[in-house]
Amino acid sequence: MHKACSYKPHLMVGDQSYPAYELRNLLSYLKKQFGIEAVEKLCQEIGVGENELALSQFVYVWQVDYAMTFLQHLSQDPEVGAKAASEYQVTDLGFLLGYLTSYKTLGECLEFVIAHPELVGSFSDTLIRNEEGLLKVRWLNTNKLDINKYSCQFQHSIASLMTFARQLTGGEVNVKQIALAEPKRSANFLASCTGASVSFDAEFFEWSIEHQLLSLPITFSFAAAEPGITVDSSHSYISELLAELRESAPELPSMDAVALTQNISSRTLRRRLSNAGTSYQKLVDQVRCQMAIELILSNEHSIESISDYMGFGDVSHFRQSFKHWIGHPPGHFHRLNRGKDKASGSLN
Repeated sequence: MHKACSYKPHLMVGDQSYPAYELRNLLSYLKKQFGIEAVEKLCQEIGVGENELALSQFVYVWQVDYAMTFLQHLSQDPEVGAKAASEYQVTDLGFLLGYLTSYKTLGECLEFVIAHPELVGSFSDTLIRNEEGLLKVRWLNTNKLDINKYSCQFQHSIASLMTFARQLTGGEVNVKQIALAEPKRSANFLASCTGASVSFDAEFFEWSIEHQLLSLPITFSFAAAEPGITVDSSHSYISELLAELRESAPELPSMDAVALTQNISSRTLRRRLSNAGTSYQKLVDQVRCQMAIELILSNEHSIESISDYMGFGDVSHFRQSFKHWIGHPPGHFHRLNRGKDKASGSLN
């Protein structure tokens, strides 16, 4: 976390594990704002009951994603993600408390959160930078989600982090700045619950916090903390498929070829991925995009060599594909890494 610039490919999708406390919080907020009927409808649609959820440590990513979208559509409030997150209590974290007991400062807790998406859940890849006394965390929409949905997830994440930070330290912890890549609107609640200056029409969704706040000591009492647990991702079909794609990269197989190796039809494969809220093309794009970003930020390769390595016919095709994946050309990420030695070749 102390590097000048580091990339965390943490996007989680489909049937990958996500902490159940997140879903419990969303259901609690939904019940308070819209009543038990809304909760029952959502539970029926995602196939999990409140009693079952109360005993669960993990659910699927798609279930949490579905619940957040359900709440967003029902409320029609662009700040509903932040509002739901602001009602968290540290005691809601369950088994995560067993990990946090060993950390002495807010910065150590944040480093754990950033380093372990398999335990805390993550809807996005992130780019982390340290500059001018600030830690800046930028979300990268590598899954090409609808901007309103992505904004809701981003706001929920930063509001929950600040809610937990204040309870963990017993002090006033505020975000310095929040940048939203969407048109200007009212953001009074987001600004109030995070203490941040909020700007709109930004290139990316990003938040920043002063380095000095990361040194704040943890004062919360973890007396009844549950022990930390290990997450077994072997049950996740998406995780297994992503692992296979990453092993075969940069020459990624077609969907028909993958289906053949699994002794299923392409139609069955397509249906399995659709039921998990994704598609084969999305997973392929995710793997290729993450690989390209990592190669660019390594500053060890020129744009021409990256394009050639990834199997593009020409550099212009690679640039077009990269901009399609992330909304910006490769040169944007190269400039973020300007503190390192420049790689040869133009990335603009």
